[in-house]
Amino acid sequence: MKGLIIINAYPNGEKFFRQAERIAEELCALGIETDVLRNGEVYAGVNEDGSIYAKLPKKYGFAIYLDKDKYLGKMLERSGLRLFNCATAVELCDDKMLTALALDNAGVKLAESIPAPLCYTPQAKADEQFLLNVAKKLGFPLVVKKSYGSFGAGVQLVHGMPELIQTANEFLYSPHFYQRYVAEAAGRDIRVIVIGGKAVAAMERVAKDGEFRSNIELGGKGKNAPLTAEIAEVAERAAKALKLDYCGVDLLQSKEGLIVCEVNSNAFFEGFEAATGVNVAKLYAKYVLSAIESPCKDGKKY
Repeated sequence: MKGLIIINAYPNGEKFFRQAERIAEELCALGIETDVLRNGEVYAGVNEDGSIYAKLPKKYGFAIYLDKDKYLGKMLERSGLRLFNCATAVELCDDKMLTALALDNAGVKLAESIPAPLCYTPQAKADEQFLLNVAKKLGFPLVVKKSYGSFGAGVQLVHGMPELIQTANEFLYSPHFYQRYVAEAAGRDIRVIVIGGKAVAAMERVAKDGEFRSNIELGGKGKNAPLTAEIAEVAERAAKALKLDYCGVDLLQSKEGLIVCEVNSNAFFEGFEAATGVNVAKLYAKYVLSAIESPCKDGKKY
């Protein structure tokens, strides 16, 4: 059996290659020859008769999907290839508002969120009455997030109506939403890696001075954090609801308890491994092999 790892066609930095190479190394150590391909090296599409095709250079037993392209993922699955994570889970995690909707009745707490109306009209202006209602509901400061984005991009903290109106107009043509600000968690969160439905370790991320986002890419620092039973349970519930084989769950510590902030289907683990000492790539490779050799009825080990 051969394994495949698919990364984005336009990787933004060496970390994308290092992530794929680490997993490939651990799979090879388990006896699984593994190739790494960019999205554009896989030829897939829809024929005139509506049938779907996906052409790969070799026959692979599975693919670890480190891209967020929902179209290619669905075409590969239609062709019979088992993906880790599945295309639907990747799609749900890529859109932060869809993530929140998918966590409905999952038994986890979320930060209250209100989606912005989508706008397609040129030269339009944000609906100020809608924004007044948002401000009344969520209070200031509040967080404005683009539905799509990684590494803290497209996330702003606004402190009053003039700033809210300005940000809403800047984001007008991008799907976005408004979220209650959890002041007591400012500049801190807990990243939990979940593999095969089990939390394996936790890392606390602390933002640099003057920054409310804790992303390491924005200067935040990571350190090992205790994986308490409560932290593990919340992260595992989120991963299960989204049907994820692998993910990073970001938690905020609020006065009311742990809040699921975001779930990343392709969470980078280089900094996580350094902070926790846990070999995430090895655990992921072992899980993939076990899932392929002993698949459950629905392909998941929950």
